[in-house]
Amino acid sequence: MTGGATPKPDALVRPGSGKDARGKDANETPATASTPAEPAEPIHGELSATGRRSARLRLRAAWMYYVEGMTQSAIASALDIGRVTVVRLLADARALNEVKISLSREIAELPRLEMGLQKAFGLREAVVAPLSGPLADPTSAIGAVTGQFISDLIRPDMKIGFGWGRTLMRALGFIDEKNVANVSVISLLGGITKAKQYNPSEFAWQLSRLFQADCHLIAAPAIVDSVETKRALIERCGLGTVYSLAREMDAVVLSVGEMEGDSTSMRFGFFTPDDWASLIAAGAVGDVVYNFIDIEGRPIDHPVNTRVMSIPIETLQATPERILTSGGPGKTQAVIAGLRMLRPTVFITDEVTAAAVLDAVGADY
Repeated sequence: MTGGATPKPDALVRPGSGKDARGKDANETPATASTPAEPAEPIHGELSATGRRSARLRLRAAWMYYVEGMTQSAIASALDIGRVTVVRLLADARALNEVKISLSREIAELPRLEMGLQKAFGLREAVVAPLSGPLADPTSAIGAVTGQFISDLIRPDMKIGFGWGRTLMRALGFIDEKNVANVSVISLLGGITKAKQYNPSEFAWQLSRLFQADCHLIAAPAIVDSVETKRALIERCGLGTVYSLAREMDAVVLSVGEMEGDSTSMRFGFFTPDDWASLIAAGAVGDVVYNFIDIEGRPIDHPVNTRVMSIPIETLQATPERILTSGGPGKTQAVIAGLRMLRPTVFITDEVTAAAVLDAVGADY
C-alpha cells in the first residue's frame, strides 16, 4: 500500500471483488444461521465511505472477532454499537469476500501512522496492526501480522535469522506451513536453561519444522560467565559455523525487549535485580537479542554485552532484509532504540505503539 512496499498476504479482511465466494453479488445480504431474522434491506448504501457500516468499522469488527477472539457482545461494547450490528458487519465481510484467514491492511485506515514511521525512521515499509482499544494486549495482533509477513517472505534458497520472545512465539500460529526448498533458519541467540510456561528460544526450531527447513542453533546459554568462555564456545566448540553462516543471511526477524519487570529477559532468570539495576544505570532502555542499547540505539558499556551469545549487532545491521516486530505498553523507548540500532527495512507494530513512538520523537503524522 506504500511506495516500494512488498505486497502483503491477505489477512482477515481484504478488498472484495464485488462477488462472494459463491459468485453471488456482494451487495446481496447472505442468509446465514448467525444473521438475525431482520427485514431484508440493501446494504450497498451502508457500505459507502459515509455509511454507518463503513469499511473501517467492518475491518475492526472482523479483526476483533477472528484474530483477537472477542465475543460479539464484547465487540459491540468496544465499538459502541449494537450486537445485531456486529453480526451484520461480520456477515457483510463474508458477503464481500473479505473474510479469509487473515486481515488485509490494504483497507485498514492506518496509512497515516505507517507513513509517519517510514519518514521518521527511514523504513521501506511500516506495518501497523489495528487494536480493539488503547488498553488491548497488542501481542496477538502484532504476532498475527508478523506470521503473515513471514509466510510471504520465505522463499527457496533463503537463509533467514530469528530472535525470540513473546511476539515471535505468537506469530507461529499465523504462519502458513509449507515445503520451501533449501531454506536455512538460524537462531540469533543462545537458549535458556529453565523454561517457564513456554520456551521462547525454541522459536527458530519450531518455525523450521513448518517450512521443513534446516535449523542452525547457538547451542549455548544466552549469557555465559566470561568473554573467554564465549570465545572458546565459538572457536573450539563448533559454534563458529553458525556465526559464519549468519554473515550470509538474506533476512533477520527480531523483536525488542523493554527494561520493565515483565520483560522476557528478566522473567527467565538470566539477571538478578542488581544486574538489572546496573543495566538501567548504564543507560539501557531495551535489548535486541540481549544486546542492551541506549535510546540512540548504541550498545551500552556494560559487561553483559561482552558475554551474550548472540550473532553480533554488526552482522544483523549488514543483513539485506531486516524486520523488527514489537510493541506494547512500556516499550516506547525500547522500540525507538531498536529502530535506531537495527535500522530495519520493515517495522511491524500496533497502532497504539506507533502513535506513542511518533509522539516521543516529535514526528508529524
